[in-house]
Amino acid sequence: MGDTKRGRVEQARNEVRRQYRRDMEEAVSRGDEGEPADLDTAEDIDLDYDESDAPRECHRRGCEESAAFSVLERYIEETTQSPVEAVALLCAEHTEEEGPTRLEAAYDDYVFRIEPLPERES
Repeated sequence: MGDTKRGRVEQARNEVRRQYRRDMEEAVSRGDEGEPADLDTAEDIDLDYDESDAPRECHRRGCEESAAFSVLERYIEETTQSPVEAVALLCAEHTEEEGPTRLEAAYDDYVFRIEPLPERES
């Protein structure tokens, strides 16, 4: 194929087809992967951090209060269409402001949960 405009267009078209085939083969091979473990309890998420020296502060920017609650939301991520879990440790005041925010991404395993953090041993 000569170096003509028509030849370059055809090469580009062929490359797009090859890339599409590679992407499809990769997606099919990923389809054989197992599902992630079901995380439904605070124990599964490992909320009682063992880092006794590390402060558990509120996740909100500018807040220096101690975290009192764990807020968990599981939803479908827009771009990858895969389940995502967002966990934030919040003080009591900021926990009151929380609510489900990604209801448009809700699915059968959608979760919105607020749980108190275990008391820390002094």
